[in-house]
Amino acid sequence: MSQAIRVLGGGAWGSALAQLARAAGHDVAIWSRSNPDDRLAATAEALIVAVPAQAVRQVLADVAIPSAAAIIISAKGIERGSGAFMHEVVQAVAPRNPALILSGPSFAADVLAGKPTAVTLAASQIDTANTWARALSLPHFRIYGSDDLPGVAIGGAMKNVLAIACGISDGRGLGDSARAALITRSFAELQRFGRALGARSDTLMGLSGLGDLLLTSTSPQSRNYSAGYRIGKGASVRDAIAGTAGTVEGAYTAAVAVDLARRHGIDMPIIAAVHAILDQGSSPEEEINRLLARPLKSEI
Repeated sequence: MSQAIRVLGGGAWGSALAQLARAAGHDVAIWSRSNPDDRLAATAEALIVAVPAQAVRQVLADVAIPSAAAIIISAKGIERGSGAFMHEVVQAVAPRNPALILSGPSFAADVLAGKPTAVTLAASQIDTANTWARALSLPHFRIYGSDDLPGVAIGGAMKNVLAIACGISDGRGLGDSARAALITRSFAELQRFGRALGARSDTLMGLSGLGDLLLTSTSPQSRNYSAGYRIGKGASVRDAIAGTAGTVEGAYTAAVAVDLARRHGIDMPIIAAVHAILDQGSSPEEEINRLLARPLKSEI
């Protein structure tokens, strides 16, 4: 059944999601800063929010949201200042609307090219997630429903910071073995963080957790990996981020992730190292040496 779907954000990912929704048979229009027509959102049965994480609250405040419209967030991050994940931002701004999160290993270029992709769509109620998953899925774009909103949100946010670490490692030429170890230990941090904040282990093992971490930490298509790679090659943090097309979400998430980890007593040395490089003026060499000097212990 065709539904009125409005995409908030006209960037690469917003355009890719709009194309998918049209291909699935829906009535689709894009709201953007260059086309801020409030009438578009006012007629929506679902809003797909495809703007950077730090802009989600303001964009939702700027548009007229129908009271029953589903709000599907595709941004991956944690809001600075509040420490809120994206579904929590939706719940604060539009508490009457169903909040969903679309996340998983996916690049806009692959989606636009019709290449096979699989992602997760989470809602507080599994029926809601599955309904919209069926409505938006295509043969080459498979969406799996989940009722673990915290798990899907955490995986999407934290993998961006961890991908910066992998980019730095590759930029320093530390090798494939180091990257494999770094991804594995990054996933251990993701699991610790997720469990402490209420995520389910099976979600973290799935597409929106491990799957997204593997993709984002190994591909030059990843903005976070690419920015990290430039830092590893010797660029300043400012130049590395400025030289990356689009938003490097991990650069905005690292500091708030470290703050949340401290508040919950979670050991996250890789996340802390990225924060030290991005926000505290530390060098990759200092943080690599600090990680390598950590006491040996049992792996599990």
